[in-house]
Amino acid sequence: MAASQPSSWEVSVDGLMMNQPLLLSRLLWRTERLFHDKKVITYLGPGEYHSYTYADFGKRVRKLASALLEFGVQPGDRVGSIAWNHYRHFEVYYGVPSLGATLHTINMRLFPEQQQYLINHAEDSVLIIDEDQIPVVEQLVDLGIPSVRAFVVMGDGPLPETKLSPVVRYEDLMESGDENFELPEFDENTASAMCYTSATTGDPKGVAYSHRGTVLQAMCVALHDKINMCESQVWLEVAPMFHANGWNIPHAALLQGATLVFPGVHPVDRDYVQIVQDLKVTGMNAAVTIGTMMRDFIQSSDQEWDLSSLGILWLGGQAPSRSIMEWFDEKYGTHVVQGYGMTESTSQICFSWVKTTLADQDEDEVYALRQKQGLPLPLMKIKVLGEDGAELPWDGTSVGDFWIQSPYTAREYYRDERTKESMRDGWFRTGDVGCIDPDGFVILKDRSKDLIKSGGEWISSIDLENALMAHPKVREATVVSVPHEKWLERPLACVVPADPSVTEDELREYLIGSFAKWWIPDRFLFVEEVPKTSVGKYNKKAIRARIADGGIDAVVREYGTDPSPASAG
Repeated sequence: MAASQPSSWEVSVDGLMMNQPLLLSRLLWRTERLFHDKKVITYLGPGEYHSYTYADFGKRVRKLASALLEFGVQPGDRVGSIAWNHYRHFEVYYGVPSLGATLHTINMRLFPEQQQYLINHAEDSVLIIDEDQIPVVEQLVDLGIPSVRAFVVMGDGPLPETKLSPVVRYEDLMESGDENFELPEFDENTASAMCYTSATTGDPKGVAYSHRGTVLQAMCVALHDKINMCESQVWLEVAPMFHANGWNIPHAALLQGATLVFPGVHPVDRDYVQIVQDLKVTGMNAAVTIGTMMRDFIQSSDQEWDLSSLGILWLGGQAPSRSIMEWFDEKYGTHVVQGYGMTESTSQICFSWVKTTLADQDEDEVYALRQKQGLPLPLMKIKVLGEDGAELPWDGTSVGDFWIQSPYTAREYYRDERTKESMRDGWFRTGDVGCIDPDGFVILKDRSKDLIKSGGEWISSIDLENALMAHPKVREATVVSVPHEKWLERPLACVVPADPSVTEDELREYLIGSFAKWWIPDRFLFVEEVPKTSVGKYNKKAIRARIADGGIDAVVREYGTDPSPASAG
């Protein structure tokens, strides 16, 4: 007799496991006991480091949490941080969320007006900042950040003179805390941290990470064999802690008891090289641009640097070139790896490695695999949808939009109506375009909306175009990305003059008033016309094709002349 199907899944037997919440404080509990003698180290300057144990770290986290509670921070409050990568910021990473409050890490590279928007949208109640950020925050106060009721300044020595009020020195606040404070338990879906996407078009969108999602991804990152985040690692966290949860390295390293190293305030290329040599760093994560800068510094240095300890160099933000992979491998035996992620996914979607079944291919094929964006992390599902909404096969050639789903991917944006543009039926649309090969390797082909990623940071071509076309001597303008050895991508502006007297320097100075310096195009081409599609849109694809075929000069030959090449930046 055939078995009948159950009429309802409610007949299923309940699992009898403990219903314990996945909280960041549980990671801390483990590390305080298992890895109490391992170190957290911060670079202070040549030959100078701050170092303490995870046991010390745990005591200070508990002191900070209790002090913040006495300071008036309540569960559900948002606490903003504007800070570099160092041990105090790491304490804030745990002290704030462990109260049930939410840490809002604010991008230090944004203009004050952009930071003002983020703070007001998040409704931060307290700002914890580095000392060198005081002038910027004073500007924010003048612009208006009404939800902020107090300021905490991190640094050493006495509190600098400032008009911020009320303001307290971080270490003075810490003194009022209790190192034996018992961290509370609460729902694992409580927001632990908040990060905003880059402002490409329109206002940035807020992503609220949950304790559950952060713990799950920390575990997924920790078990990845090519990252090899384990107790024996000495890991240098270069990716900014305000950028996409610091790529979750602060949590994964703590979970595994790895020695965690921070580069400190205002690090430069020499500092990264010095730290790796001094501390025998074994693993490091940074933007591709940082890896390129380190290589260039070493090549131009009259000193021989020993980076032979560096086994893993994770370069992200965009795919590292084969040349940078080969250089580090040949020079130091360093294996360069990459991942594919975004703010909305806490932050990793995929990570690249070569499966053993594919490792016997020739060198070119192996490098081709390593330059793909990798395989989805555990618990991550990914699919490719065509223009008609149909799911495309994993054949390595069918190109469409990437959609993802996981317990650490955002289900909606924070208080933002634009959620409906990116979320559908429990799936998130990444905005990236590409395909997946039969072995599951994700291949990124292009980025939607013609974004430019320079040095790991997004630049909006549309914003630059709108600004250029507001200039009285400009009739039309379009901006596209061009390859760059150091920054990998840089913006190129194609301008149709309304007045033939316009110059590159004039346009460059005009843009500097509205954009960060690194947004400014390196070169402005003056053309007779900008190619357009059949519906009248600027045909950036055609411009990029000309550049790919014959370089920038091919664009000049095709569409016009460049009257001021001598002033090119």
